[in-house]
Amino acid sequence: MVFHRGKQFYPHNTYLLSEVKNVMAEKIMKTGIKREAGFLYFVDKKGDAARAPMARAGMRTRKGPETLAKASIKKEKGYLYFIDKQGDIARAKMARGGQKKVKTKTKAKTMKKKAKGKKRRK
Repeated sequence: MVFHRGKQFYPHNTYLLSEVKNVMAEKIMKTGIKREAGFLYFVDKKGDAARAPMARAGMRTRKGPETLAKASIKKEKGYLYFIDKQGDIARAKMARGGQKKVKTKTKAKTMKKKAKGKKRRK
């Protein structure tokens, strides 16, 4: 049974599995890391699973990041790599671009006034 957006899907039902294709992330490697409180888990520059102690107010961090699992993943551009809830390394496509912001008329007028003021000063 697969859960997606609060709905249950059964693997033998191909019609319902077609809706599950919109899953955000894909697993790259199974590592099975057990998480502890007070640590930030991430994939470092070398592509290995690592953790670092989280900064707290009034406390100094004693150690730097420590490597938990050697994965040596080659990172592709445009993907965000992370450790998922199961402790495995996963990646998700980064959102780029988005919608253009619409300028309001008042903002456009103030921008024009600023541009004219700069030309006059010269």
